[in-house]
Amino acid sequence: MALLDVTDLTVSFDTPDGVVKAVNGMTLSLEPGESLAIVGESGSGKTQLAFSILGLLAKNGTAGGSIRFDGQEILNLPEAKLNAIRANEIAMIFQDPMTSLNPYLRVGDQMAEVLMLHKGASKRDAFAESARMLDAVRIPDARARLRMYPHEFSGGMRQRIMAAMALLCRPKLLIADEPTTALDVTVQNQIMELMADIQRDFGTALILITHDLAIVAGSCVKTLVMYGGRVMEMGATDDVFADPSHPYTRGLLNAVPRLDVPQDKLETIPGDPPDLTALPAGCPFSPRCPASHEPCATTMPVQEAFGAGRLRACHAAREAVA
Repeated sequence: MALLDVTDLTVSFDTPDGVVKAVNGMTLSLEPGESLAIVGESGSGKTQLAFSILGLLAKNGTAGGSIRFDGQEILNLPEAKLNAIRANEIAMIFQDPMTSLNPYLRVGDQMAEVLMLHKGASKRDAFAESARMLDAVRIPDARARLRMYPHEFSGGMRQRIMAAMALLCRPKLLIADEPTTALDVTVQNQIMELMADIQRDFGTALILITHDLAIVAGSCVKTLVMYGGRVMEMGATDDVFADPSHPYTRGLLNAVPRLDVPQDKLETIPGDPPDLTALPAGCPFSPRCPASHEPCATTMPVQEAFGAGRLRACHAAREAVA
């Protein structure tokens, strides 16, 4: 049985400018211990997908469809039941650890509170386990660091603290939203190595949300490409990178600077991301797609299987094969 099953998920927000359709018919599954990268430009719906799984949508947000976790329907569960699942079963590392950590509390107090609240641990046991978890994410002199405040740590160390807090209750699923943003390349590599260690040591499934394809290539077994709140393509990361089937995936990969190929200028995807209050009737990528033709603009392509465990939603790809 899959650990996570998302079926026909929709997420929308009522705003003064109209209804923003952030996620539109999203379907995906994740097995226990599996790693999935969700990639796409800013505004493609990646973070709102994660927030809907955790029940953290803004007050003006509405979600429909189905999200089953470990066999249980969790979409739109009452807050009390969702609180029992958060941290215990599903945890999230947010994009900016400095805004996620309370600047007025010592790190040890914030970590211990998680165990005292969710596991009923005593304060002494909670601090001892917090020190062990800081040590597990390779923060030196862990016991002394518990007495420090968030501003006394570097950006990379704060991200490790967020990972340690997320793992305190041994969740089955860890969602990491842009965990390497604003970190230098060396620290990025260290954080991604940490994610790999977490999966190996704790058997945790991982959803990595990012726009950095270079990070994805060496860290996740599966990749899902999102655009306009929809799945454009999904499959094994090696297959998606070696033989991208969707024009949007090819555009993303071509936009990555390469050292092995001479380049006079950086490649870009022409046009702008879609207006989520007025999406096209057909494929949301059709206004920017070099392979777009009449069916693309007027008819939504269905998500179809092809190859070994791969999915795509593209009229042009289907016709090229035919």
